[in-house]
Formats: sequence, C-alpha cells, structure tokens
Amino acid sequence: YRALIFPLLIRAGKPTPFFTFVLALLFCVFNGYLQGRSLTAYAAYPPGWLGDSRFITGFLGWLIGMAINIHSDHILRNLRKPGETGYKIPRGGMFEYVSGANFFGEILEWFGFALACCTIESFAFALCSLFILGSRARQHHK
Repeated sequence: YRALIFPLLIRAGKPTPFFTFVLALLFCVFNGYLQGRSLTAYAAYPPGWLGDSRFITGFLGWLIGMAINIHSDHILRNLRKPGETGYKIPRGGMFEYVSGANFFGEILEWFGFALACCTIESFAFALCSLFILGSRARQHHK
C-alpha cells in the first residue's frame, strides 16, 4: 500500500528528492526479498497453521492496522481544500485517540504480520517500523 497505492493517491505537493526515492526503493526491494525468502525457503509451519491462534490474531492485527492506515491517510489527504495552506489538526478515526494514527496503523500492521509469520525477519521488520515510524510520530506530535 505505502509503496504502490499511496503515491498515486497523494495530491501534488512538495516533490520527493530523488535520493530519498532511491533509498526507499532499495529498502522496499531488500525488505521484500528478505521477507519473501525467509517465508519461502526457511520458515516451516506445522499442519493447521492457518487455524492457529497466533496466525489468526496476527492476520487480524495486520488487517485492522491496514484499515487504520488507509483511513488515516484518507483523513490526512483531505485536511486542506485545494490551494489552502497552513497547519491543521486531523480529526476523526483513530486521530481521536492518537496524534499519529497513520503511523500507529502501519506499526500495528507489521507487528500483526510478524505474529502471523513467526519469523525473526518479520519481527526485525516490525521493530524497525516501530523505531522509524515511532520517531516520526513523536516528531509530528510535537
């Protein structure tokens, strides 16, 4: 969602620096390879894993996190009318409970994914997401 769909939905604004784009692309390619390789070559699941409470809870966490993330991004995209500038505080959805609802949703997504997969690689990515997005959320809150 963040790499493919979100960029198509955002309105024109400040252009993304090329170096930032390249770093993000490299990260997504490397992380996608790492997650895919760990799941297809190294992870071993017992029969009935899809019915296991860890998988179901993780999948629901991922699904709820993605819904929060998408809804929060929708709220943020529609904060200002075309041509309007200035700071606005987002209202509605999870923004009623946390100032960085989009970050919260994405962190929840990746911890749900980690629980559903139960691999060290998925947990490492969830932790990276927590530290990176958590610091961004804290900065936005200030």
